[in-house]
Amino acid sequence: MAYNYNNHMNLVVLGAGESGVGAAILAKQKGHNVFVSDKGAISEKYQRELESHGIAYEQQQHSWERIAQADEAVKSPGIPDRVPIIQQLVGKGVPVISEIEFAGRYTTAKLMGITGSNGKTTTTKLAFHLLATAGLDVAMAGNVGNSFARIVSEEQHDYYVLELSSFQLDGIDTFRPDIAMLLNITPDHLDRYDYEMQNYIRSKFRIAKAQRPEDFLLYNAEDENIGTYMQQHSLLPALEPISSRMIDGQLLHVGGSTFDMAQSSLRGRHNYMNALFAIRAAMLWGAGNEAIQRGLGTFATVEHRMESVAVINGVEYINDSKATNVDAVFYALEAMTRPTVWIAGGQDKGNDYGPLMELVRTKVRLMICLGVDNKKLIDTFGGIVTAIEEARSAEEAVSKAAQLAQAGDVVLLSPACASFDLFKNYEDRGRQFKEAVRQRIKA
Repeated sequence: MAYNYNNHMNLVVLGAGESGVGAAILAKQKGHNVFVSDKGAISEKYQRELESHGIAYEQQQHSWERIAQADEAVKSPGIPDRVPIIQQLVGKGVPVISEIEFAGRYTTAKLMGITGSNGKTTTTKLAFHLLATAGLDVAMAGNVGNSFARIVSEEQHDYYVLELSSFQLDGIDTFRPDIAMLLNITPDHLDRYDYEMQNYIRSKFRIAKAQRPEDFLLYNAEDENIGTYMQQHSLLPALEPISSRMIDGQLLHVGGSTFDMAQSSLRGRHNYMNALFAIRAAMLWGAGNEAIQRGLGTFATVEHRMESVAVINGVEYINDSKATNVDAVFYALEAMTRPTVWIAGGQDKGNDYGPLMELVRTKVRLMICLGVDNKKLIDTFGGIVTAIEEARSAEEAVSKAAQLAQAGDVVLLSPACASFDLFKNYEDRGRQFKEAVRQRIKA
């Protein structure tokens, strides 16, 4: 599952965000000669961390003379493989890996890897919560919270639950999760994969690349992309299908046991699917039914994912800023039971809005486009919703929603797009939305 990697080497870390700095700290701890290079500015927080560990770094440039000395490079998941510095390293024969691959070398713990186009964070946090409730020595890392490398450098645990993006999976080779999850595969990040869906699907399936017959792959049995790939490729791990047929109202039937979601904060069929994955994984690692049921009742919903913010004048405001693709919005709209004022928009990722048409027609009363360029959304939904407004800030979007919404409505921020045109990231978008809602409470 992991191996010793004690040979000291020249390691270059490209990108000095959480992933890169975590990798650099772990590498320094293991005796490697580490150099960190970031083409952009490094935050003061991370500069202080690097300096406190005696790690050399540069920012706002890549010095090829220094980088070319690398025996191996760890790159930030945000750096595409096609950028010149990566191409130069590969051309020189230098292995370029992800922080996940690097950190996996330095632990013998049981690993759970969770990927999918949607639901990763909720499933990761729920799986961690169920295992912790059952008393296991477990830590959570990856694409949520602290980096895997940072956690490994600080303290060894018996179990790790890791949220893994396709970008992180692109850089793995020997990383081997004892339990892997494929929640779903729908179009997302296609700009990173040459707008070829098959490239994206292959990236997701890398999670099972190094798995062995004694490992487990939990997968969505109803996902067409997953099913087609599995018909065409042989996989070594034991296969555990998860299906919506295991959902019976608020009851979940999994692994020969039944669990009640009546007291859970999770709502909607998509979240019940996430729960099925987390429950089955927890069972495979020995969590008892009583602890799992208790954990389901005490789990707090993930910030920015169907997060109820407030009810003002009979209108509920829901923050689903993490819904950055069409499939995530589909599930959010599907869960709506009241007339909806839908706030959407941002940086389009080559979206096909076709799957949303019927839901928008039947559930959305008004639409507010929150983005710099809203033409595609307006052209697509202009003839379907009663009215469309535009906004250039979260505050403006909430203000317009408050003016237009009626008692009994839901105002749903579920963008279907990336946030980078107006916000730092989806978290920034969600928090600005929540703050704008809270300001209306005070008004």
